[in-house]
Amino acid sequence: MKKTLLLALLLPFFFSGFTQEINRYNPDTIKTITLDTTVNITAKRLSVETFIDAVISDTSFYRAFQQMKRFGFIAENRIYTYDKKNKVNGRIYRKIKHNQKAPKMEYLAKEDEGKIYKKNGKYQLYTLEMFDYIFMNAYKSEFSDAAFAGKASDKGSIGSYKDKLKTLIFSPGRPVKGLPFIGNKTEIFTPNMRQYYDYSFYSSTYLDSIPVYKFRVLVKPDLSSWTKDGLMIKELTTIFDKRNFEILGRYVDMKYSNLLFNFDVQMNIEMSYFGEEKLPSKISYQGDWNVPLKKEERASVLILHKNYR
Repeated sequence: MKKTLLLALLLPFFFSGFTQEINRYNPDTIKTITLDTTVNITAKRLSVETFIDAVISDTSFYRAFQQMKRFGFIAENRIYTYDKKNKVNGRIYRKIKHNQKAPKMEYLAKEDEGKIYKKNGKYQLYTLEMFDYIFMNAYKSEFSDAAFAGKASDKGSIGSYKDKLKTLIFSPGRPVKGLPFIGNKTEIFTPNMRQYYDYSFYSSTYLDSIPVYKFRVLVKPDLSSWTKDGLMIKELTTIFDKRNFEILGRYVDMKYSNLLFNFDVQMNIEMSYFGEEKLPSKISYQGDWNVPLKKEERASVLILHKNYR
């Protein structure tokens, strides 16, 4: 039961995105992808296998997060929580200056309203605590190697599951060991799982000027409801820079339910070029999840990074 509870608490952070799946206010209104054509590309050198191999083997997406510690930058965070009717009942706004020469953050603005925090100063929702832990690393030196490399922490703690989280975010399509009922459901590229998904790629434009390929993995529409319900990953979209075939963005839509827990989450991570360096510029999340003995959680998060130097 303890492992199942930890699994459910971690799941919201695996995946918000290019589209809004949950019917409520969405703080992510920035549109970065323009589809040039709805016709599949038929270039001889490109195939579905080309993109699958690139998704599985890519390390540049993960390295971009590691490189943040070499830069100073401004981060703007908007966080919203919702009641059962999907009405906003709490919000946080933070504008933070990160200094690469000092292990600290300087708050340029910090506002909150609603029932966000407990009396001890911690978040009411575990979702928000985990988001800070992973993407801001609030409890250690921010953006350290350990924060994204899944290095060992105290066994049984949040930190001990970071390696599984890293796999889901940075290496989608691979199995995730140690997550009961879930581990093999992430393997969407295996011969057995391919019968349930459509794989396609298109030509697009990213940030109004960067030519990219949009590789989309989507659950087939003609499957039975029972089969669809058993597939955890509903969509995985990856954006590749045409010029160097590096990943610039990733969107994941996941939904799953059983007797122990249920969740409906979407997550989007995007990169931008700052000079010669590819660095994270936007992270957005939408998610609902429910687990026994815990209050149902509904939240959305938008993080924007800018002014790298």
